[in-house]
Amino acid sequence: MSASRDNPFSAAVRAAKFAQKQLAASTLAQRNGALLALAELLQSKCATILAANKLDLQAALDDALPDAMVQRLVLSELSLHTMASDLRQLAALPDPLAACESREPKQLGWRLRKQSVPLGVLAIIYESRPNVTIDCAALAIKSGNAALLRGGKEARHSNAALAELINQALRAVAINPDAIACFSGQARSELADLLVFEREIDLVIPRGGAGLHALCKQLSRIPVLSGGIGICHMFIDHSADLARSVEVVLNAKLQRPSACNALDVLLVHEKIAFEFCALLCSALAARSETGTPTLKLKACAQSFAHLHSHPDLQPAEQDDFDTEWLAPTLSVMQCADLTAALAHIETHGSRHSEAIMTETAAHAARFFAEVDAAAVYHNASTRFTDGAEFGLGAEVAVSTDKLHARGPMGLQALTTYKWLGEGEYTLRT
Repeated sequence: MSASRDNPFSAAVRAAKFAQKQLAASTLAQRNGALLALAELLQSKCATILAANKLDLQAALDDALPDAMVQRLVLSELSLHTMASDLRQLAALPDPLAACESREPKQLGWRLRKQSVPLGVLAIIYESRPNVTIDCAALAIKSGNAALLRGGKEARHSNAALAELINQALRAVAINPDAIACFSGQARSELADLLVFEREIDLVIPRGGAGLHALCKQLSRIPVLSGGIGICHMFIDHSADLARSVEVVLNAKLQRPSACNALDVLLVHEKIAFEFCALLCSALAARSETGTPTLKLKACAQSFAHLHSHPDLQPAEQDDFDTEWLAPTLSVMQCADLTAALAHIETHGSRHSEAIMTETAAHAARFFAEVDAAAVYHNASTRFTDGAEFGLGAEVAVSTDKLHARGPMGLQALTTYKWLGEGEYTLRT
């Protein structure tokens, strides 16, 4: 199926395909220069960006959007400063297109090498979070990829303001600005028009809920990379340091509840369930007394009795263990042992981020070996599943696929390679 000329995306997609060839041929100094110019613009145009963001936030409140989506919309002077700092750090990273590996061919008389190259044209589909516009554009520029950024209507003013700055930054270093195209969608049904460019677009990356991912896979004849859907678990083993484990639970859940790597399901070994739940309730009560936001707990029948002192406690329904909360809500389940916890994660997990708190080395090793997820942690918060935290500079998505890329997708995940052979009119013998 090919796209018709009256397709609303045709001009931008074909322009991006042309511009990508130029971007791939640009120098590292040009690409880094674009990132540094964009960092300066984010700071010098802060007031303009925040004014646009205020329009989106007011519209979100008027439309009664969910709190998690509203929180993801928010930009601030601090967040813009952080984005600018991240751009400068990304510019300082090595060139992902410089990797070249020489190989010794079987037959003499020719030379062979393996060269990193950009994937090509990326279609990145996301909702609510305007910071994704900057992150994805920056990673695409640095790795020599064109990017079609399709944000949601709820962030249209913010994304338009950021897109203008991206355009200015590219022009400042003589890179064709068509390499980064930004669209603000009105409805998901419009994606059918974008996902027919199988000859021009090389990879589709949805960033959103399960519904968005399912729709992209249904509509697209272009490869679709899955990721960014949470349902993250943490198992508290009977040998864990319980007091310190409570701190990790609160960090994983409350440091940023709307993130895809925030904790969704807490699994507690039955041997320490009473003691651990008492410590958790005490820690939540202390937070409440200081006016710090606390948690809604959705507990199974066994753990419910241990958590009765918590004021915001509800019996868990079965669907609660298949829910990515993106909010200060946590499902709690008591497990007989590590085997039961592993079985629960296998059944209900999304292969994103899973953690175990334990002092038993053999249990940690078994958890690492048996859990099928992009990121697996021992005595650490699931919130570390992030491109910046992994030292990748930033991420275009967190992939839960197994082919091509897995986990936070930084610069290297946006490249592939080709084989280059040089001979002297050499014939195979």
